[in-house]
Amino acid sequence: MEGASIRRVATKLGVNPTSLYNHVPNLAAMIEDVRSLVSARIDSRPLREMAWEEGLREWARSYRRAFAGHPRVVPLLMTNAVKAPVLLAEYEDFAVAARAVGWADRDILPLLTAFESFILGSVLDMSGPAIVFDPRGQEADLPAFSAAFATLADEDPADPIATRAFEMGLRMLIASARPGEHPGS
Repeated sequence: MEGASIRRVATKLGVNPTSLYNHVPNLAAMIEDVRSLVSARIDSRPLREMAWEEGLREWARSYRRAFAGHPRVVPLLMTNAVKAPVLLAEYEDFAVAARAVGWADRDILPLLTAFESFILGSVLDMSGPAIVFDPRGQEADLPAFSAAFATLADEDPADPIATRAFEMGLRMLIASARPGEHPGS
């Protein structure tokens, strides 16, 4: 976010800010270009080609991979409404797939938002330290949490907790992605 200005981007690129205006009319357009570049890596074909739950799983994994290399862009993209055709086309695939399994139009955007919040939150988790918890020295006050924390010593570094948490959360979210099984649907 701190680098999100035409002047700062121009300085970083070593060019005059006015030369950037030859490529983008304003900051909002530049943000949408960034959104388009990252979002182009999301594969929404699974939503069109697979059964609902499997399609959601593969689409969500693809979405996470697309943003995993660019976690710092996530807060920047939250400053502007989505207008990028590449991402809107992926949202269309989501809406068509959701409708096909019985989701009402009024519930599709909340469902999409729930998935995006989870996916992008997971991306932000990946950009932090591998272990964000540290109850050491407070074991007497936090015995259950400290016991859970102690199990991290046995973790396989090749299977980071963020990845396990994503897969666990994704299973739970997908299990709840059946229309008519929760309040408001």
